[in-house]
Amino acid sequence: MSNDYKTVEPQITYKLNNGLEIPAFGLGTWKSKPGQVEEAVTVALKAGYRHIDCAEAYGNHAEVGKAFAKVFSEGKVKRKDVWITSKLNNDKHDPAGVQKTCKQTLSDLQLDYLDLYLMHWPLVAGQKGPKVDPPVKDTWQAMEKLVDEGLVKSIGISNFSVPKTKELQSYARIKPVVNQVEIHPFWRNDKLWEYAQSSKSIHLTAYSPLASPDSAEAMGNTEQPSLLEDPTVVEIAKKLGKSPGQVLVRYAIQHGTSVIPKSVTPSRIQSNIEVLKFELPEEDYKKLNSLKFQRRYLDGASVAGFNPVGPYKNADELWDGEVPAEQSGK
Repeated sequence: MSNDYKTVEPQITYKLNNGLEIPAFGLGTWKSKPGQVEEAVTVALKAGYRHIDCAEAYGNHAEVGKAFAKVFSEGKVKRKDVWITSKLNNDKHDPAGVQKTCKQTLSDLQLDYLDLYLMHWPLVAGQKGPKVDPPVKDTWQAMEKLVDEGLVKSIGISNFSVPKTKELQSYARIKPVVNQVEIHPFWRNDKLWEYAQSSKSIHLTAYSPLASPDSAEAMGNTEQPSLLEDPTVVEIAKKLGKSPGQVLVRYAIQHGTSVIPKSVTPSRIQSNIEVLKFELPEEDYKKLNSLKFQRRYLDGASVAGFNPVGPYKNADELWDGEVPAEQSGK
């Protein structure tokens, strides 16, 4: 592994509703296995990445933490210059335990604070019943205290529909700064994107920007077409002399979202950051933004455990109608 550190200037950032700026481009760590993820994060930080996305659910916090400790101790990348996100797990929504859970995350990641802490899903793992219990409101109020205590700088949400986002915003003392959701040309998440753009009240981070079939399969959603092989994507990539992956990540940035592509391959980690150095022509962005095929690759079924007694009976209820008809489960 090279000891050379690179800087990428300028870093593209988005200003959040609390005044902080989140780098538009980062490294995702979902599906990054122990034994691989420490090197991946180290390579990314050395390559100029300044945004790392983590979660307890990914099962690799400790290895990610080793990378942080190593890189920050060398002093060439400072902690204050890296945006680090993690997430509250679905089985840790009890308000009484939120602080303990966050402190454990900080310990595992070898950090003093998080830049952003997200509620991973608007549900409680394994729960069956008519309502989410404890309610999202109670869990959110416990997360607000983490900001008060200096454990996290910002709090946000993930996998929230427009109605669920609006409901939380209606009572939140500290507003969510980010909603991290699936967004790519095969699932533009139009209703949520339009709400975020028009209200300017919350920023969207795009996960699974490549719509890779293996991500869909990891969530039990099999036999999905490959966006990387879509003729429009391939044509644009060839014209620009870029890879299909670079084109899709750059699309996310020009779509007004921050984006966190996952990779454990050093060469791909380094090539992905090249998206900060080129732009898609407007005509190509529009082509990508108008692909007719739309499908949630991560519909939440394996996480929510859709059940006749609730709290979510099907995908339509989880996403409040923000799902293609053939995926609604109604």
